[in-house]
Order: sequence, then C-alpha cells, then structure tokens
Amino acid sequence: MQGTLAPCAAKASLSRGRKYAEPASLHRSEYQRDRDRIIHSTAFRRLMYKTQVFVNHEGDLYRTRLTHSLEVSQIGRTVAVALNLNEALTEAICLAHDLGHTPFGHAGQDTLNTCMREFGGFEHNLQSLRVVDELESKYAEFTGLNLMFETREGILKHCSARNARALGDVGERFLTRQQPGLEAQLANIADAIAYNNHDVDDGLRAGLLTIEQMQQQALFEIPFREVSDKYPQLDDRRLIYEVIRRMVGTVVTDLIEETARRIETAAPDSIDAVRKMPKPLVSMSDEVYAQHKSLKRFLHKHLYSHEQKLAMTHKVQAIVEALFHAYMNDVSLMPEEFSAVAENAADDVRARVVADYIAGMTDRFAISAHETIKGC
Repeated sequence: MQGTLAPCAAKASLSRGRKYAEPASLHRSEYQRDRDRIIHSTAFRRLMYKTQVFVNHEGDLYRTRLTHSLEVSQIGRTVAVALNLNEALTEAICLAHDLGHTPFGHAGQDTLNTCMREFGGFEHNLQSLRVVDELESKYAEFTGLNLMFETREGILKHCSARNARALGDVGERFLTRQQPGLEAQLANIADAIAYNNHDVDDGLRAGLLTIEQMQQQALFEIPFREVSDKYPQLDDRRLIYEVIRRMVGTVVTDLIEETARRIETAAPDSIDAVRKMPKPLVSMSDEVYAQHKSLKRFLHKHLYSHEQKLAMTHKVQAIVEALFHAYMNDVSLMPEEFSAVAENAADDVRARVVADYIAGMTDRFAISAHETIKGC
C-alpha cells in the first residue's frame, strides 16, 4: 500500500474531474478506475500486435506497443512510489500513452501524417487523446472513456497552439506555457527510458547492433565491464540482460534522486504550484541525461536507420499510403461504422475518419487489408 502522497502529487479530491459526472466507485480511487478503463479498452488490446521497431511478423520476442507500455508503467510506478507521487495516475498515463499509435511504429505514423498533411496532419499523441475522448465506445451515457482531467493531461505530452485551442481545458497549458503534473512528467520520461533500453535489447537480439558497437556508449560500457569482470563465463544472452537491467537501474535511481532534489529545492505545495514552475521537476541529472541522449542518438544512427530496418520501413510506408488513398477514393472499403460517417462528408472529415480507421489497425491487419485492396 502506498503511503501518504507528497503535497505536490495529484489527488483525486482536488482534481478537475471528468467531463461527465459519475458516482464514485465503492472500491477504487478515481485514477485506479481510469487505469482499469484503459486496460479494458479495445485500443489497449490492439497494442499487442502493434510494433515498436520491428514489424509484428519479424519475430515473437521483439517489443510490441503493449509490452513497451507495460515496461513504461513498471518504471513509472517504481519512481512514483519512491517519490510519494500518485502511483495509480502514473500507471494510467503510462498505459494509455500509445493508444493512438499506428501500425508499423513511427514509420506508419510518419506516412499517415504525410497523407494527412492537407487535412490537419496526424500525430499519435493527439490520437491517443482522441481514442480515450471519442473513439472508444463502451458506455451508455457518454462517448469515450470519460477519464479524469489529469489522466488526459498526461496523455497529451505535446501539442501545437492550433490544436491546443481546439482541445479546450486539456490544451490550455500549451497556450499558457505551464507544466503538467508530476505524474505526467514522470510518464513522459519513463517512456524515453524504456525506449532506449529495450531497443538496445531488441537491436542486439536482431543482430543489427553488436556488443562492440554498444561499448561506445557510457550507459552500456560501465555496466558491461562490471558484469564481464564479475561473471567472466556468462553467455552473451544473459550478459546482455544483466547489462541492460543495470542500465535501467542506473537511470531510474538517478531520476529518483535528481527529481527528489529538485522537488525539495522548489518545494511546490500542490499540483497547481508544479504547473507554474518554469521547467519540469522530473529529470535526470545533467551527467546521466547526457549519456541517455547520446544513446538515443546512437540508436537513431545505427538501429532505426540500419539498411535492413529501412528496407522494411519502405515496405510498410507503401502499405499505409496505399490504404489511405484507397479508402479516401472509396469509403465503402471500410467497415460501416467508418464508411457511414465518411460518406458524403467534407474532405477533411473523410480524411480524419480514414486516419482513425488506419491508426486503429494492427500490423498484421494492415498487411491483410492491403492485400484485400490490391485485389479490388
């Protein structure tokens, strides 16, 4: 059981609440309720077959959006408990942050954004909020999941001024230049930590990265030497696991200690005080953050831009582009729940419906749908 929350933690009793008022749950906090709604959502289940770096059919052990979200949640919850922040809220944000992601990872998102350029663009972060606010359809009395304001605030990590104006309350902080609550800040950085470390694991597993390459990175090299010296006979698979878990431990411990120091110095007495801070309080130290950023740049150069990875990227980009144009030209190719809204609609409305449909696809469904339209 988590102890007393820090004064600057989010508290349901002081929340801006839900868009539609609901009776309180008998056995769960409001943020636990949000977490459970997210877990039971259709979009969450689809994350099982949406990939991070590798396409779903390339291997069973590579990370998916689902396993990534669970790893983000684990990191977020650990830090939240250590800092006496709201664990349930942190978990809800972490589990929901990728609900709007397209099939085929960032390649799918970038392609869909290009297709949507004339119609307002596409960004998975905004789409995640759209999923929980509008697209999930389960409840009799409202559209969406009717999540608490602070959960929605955390899902929306970044936003243009134009989109912020259209989003109302949850977009306001981007116009007033305020920070989100600490739980939202934590979920954001937990996402980045999980990304870096599990992509190293997947890249090594796939043979696109080598241990020798990774030794150029301080976050890897230091624990690698520790493990190699202590366990000289360890096989590569177990050695890599030992190194990566130490990498995560290093960054998470630093994040807890640096954030605790910043909170103590700033001494915010409420979530509203946190929002008024000039910069986020949840942060790594300068030294560890520099190592984290160096690793991120390394992965962009050597993993995400690897020629083998790029070959698959081009294939999946062609799939998303073909699907978009096919559905724009003939909405009847989509299920009725989408085609009925898109038919006879203005081009921007039609395009948004098509984007909603494609973004909701899993990798394997998108591949299958592409095969279907090729036969039409």
